[in-house]
Amino acid sequence: MTNPRHGLLFVISAPSGAGKTSLVSALIDRVDGLGVCVSHTTRPRRSKETDAINYHFVSTETFEEMIRNDAFLEHADVFGNYYGTALATVEQARRQGQDLILEIDWQGAAQVRRLIGDAISVFILPPSRAALEERLRGRGQDAPDIIERRLSQAVEEMSHHGDFDYLVVNDVFDTALDDLTAIVRAERLRRRPQQQALGARLEDLLDTAGTFQ
Repeated sequence: MTNPRHGLLFVISAPSGAGKTSLVSALIDRVDGLGVCVSHTTRPRRSKETDAINYHFVSTETFEEMIRNDAFLEHADVFGNYYGTALATVEQARRQGQDLILEIDWQGAAQVRRLIGDAISVFILPPSRAALEERLRGRGQDAPDIIERRLSQAVEEMSHHGDFDYLVVNDVFDTALDDLTAIVRAERLRRRPQQQALGARLEDLLDTAGTFQ
C-alpha cells in the first residue's frame, strides 16, 4: 500500500507591521487543505483575540514547564513575552497529510529549519521603512514605546531575509497574496509530494502487466 502524502510545512516570517497575519489569514481562506498552527504565548490577550484561535494564551509558569519537557518545536522570547510552537501539533498534522503554516519570527524559523530539513520558508517584506512605520502606528495595538522598539528591531529582523527560500514584498495586498498562493501550489507540485499524492495512479500508469485500451 502506498504511504499517505506527508503534509508540507510552510514557515512564514516578517517584521511586525509587514502584514503577515492578514496575508496568512487570506491564504488559508483561498487555498484548500492548508491550515495554520496555533502558537502558544505568554503575551496578554488583546480585546479582539480568542484563545485557541489566535494563540494558546498560557502563563509564564506553564510555558517554562513546556520548555523543560521539550514540548516545543521552536520558542523565543520576543519583547519580554514567550512564543512557541508545540511539536506534537505539527507532527500530528503532517502525519495526517495536512499542509501547515507556522507564522513565527526569524528566530523560530531558524530553529525549525535546523530540526525539519524539508520546511519551506517565506519572508514577507514591507515596501519601505516609511510604510512599515505607518502600518505599526495606524493599527493602534501597541504603546508608543513598543512601536519604537519594533521599528528599531525591524532592520535586524529583515537582515535575516537571506536565510529564507522565498521573499514576498507586501506592497499591494492582492499581489502579495497571489505570490504566496503560487508558492504553495508550486511546492505541492514538487516530485516528492506528488509521488505520495499520486501513488495509486502512478502505479497503474507504470504497471507493465497492464494493457492500453
